[in-house]
Amino acid sequence: MYTGITNSLVRRMCEHKEKIIKGFTQKYNVDKLVYYEIYSSPGDAINREKCIKKWNREWKLRIIEKDNSDWKDLSDGLF
Repeated sequence: MYTGITNSLVRRMCEHKEKIIKGFTQKYNVDKLVYYEIYSSPGDAINREKCIKKWNREWKLRIIEKDNSDWKDLSDGLF
């Protein structure tokens, strides 16, 4: 699982799906958006990202499955 922040979710998902940027997501073929949150303040988004990155895998799975139990690719609705 990958956790990150961006100021353009559509752009970022295109980068992941097209494997444009080398790194974790390209190496592990991470290109499916299964959960996201929207914040009006970059500072709030960064704080939330840091919090989630400290979580264990089980907690992350729970938050995803709460709203997306079928693990649908939510980026399909963004384009």
